[in-house]
Amino acid sequence: MSGPELCAGAVVVCDGAILLIRRGSPPGQGLWSVPGGRVQRGETLAEAARRELREETGLDGEVGEAAGWTELIGRRRHYVVVDFWVAVASRFAPTAGTDAADAAWVPLEELGEWELVDGLAQFLADHRVLPGSPPH
Repeated sequence: MSGPELCAGAVVVCDGAILLIRRGSPPGQGLWSVPGGRVQRGETLAEAARRELREETGLDGEVGEAAGWTELIGRRRHYVVVDFWVAVASRFAPTAGTDAADAAWVPLEELGEWELVDGLAQFLADHRVLPGSPPH
């Protein structure tokens, strides 16, 4: 296993729905996640979140504060992921791109019915994205 890889993601919530992509490649291939990926050399975390949003959904947004971070440690990979709140102008239809197999706006109350990457539902609950999440 190599050292940890730094990643950034975009948490986009608009009109009661969250923007998700279905991962087209490992890790989490075939599962749904927020748009995101590796930070490139010379790129800030916020710039990476915005770039990944554009590449994976075709949408552009205004990156705000960090929503939180998590570590994903597997047998062969170790990712440190910082997710940012991102605002979009409107709920335009996303278009899957780069390593995203699909992209969709998912009503927050239906999120439990979707096959999410490991830890995403807990992350969203912990950061008060899901309806009924306890306040911190």
